[in-house]
Amino acid sequence: VQLQAYGGGLVQPGGSLRLSCVASGSIRGISLMGWYRQAPGKQRELIADITIGGATTYADSVKGRFTISRDNAKNTVYLQMNSLRPDDTAVYFCNIWVTVRTYWGQGTLVTVSS
Repeated sequence: VQLQAYGGGLVQPGGSLRLSCVASGSIRGISLMGWYRQAPGKQRELIADITIGGATTYADSVKGRFTISRDNAKNTVYLQMNSLRPDDTAVYFCNIWVTVRTYWGQGTLVTVSS
């Protein structure tokens, strides 16, 4: 199983970015898909996840600004990020659970700066 993330980059404060992550390989039923981030000098943290049925959870720091969604037919998870702030700067990682195994993408850098 491989995860490929897209969409990171440099954006000004208040701007938007959309991250995508595509899972490929021998996959049957991705139960949970999520996005984590890791800022310099900090631990990796969960920012949003979504179940196969569409139930979502968000970290308090991104509620109302970020939206997670998924396309089960394409094994893809998205993260729409609006009203970005400098403290959103981090490497963003996608994560999936397939039965009892978990997989990680390689990370994509998001930099929020003027």
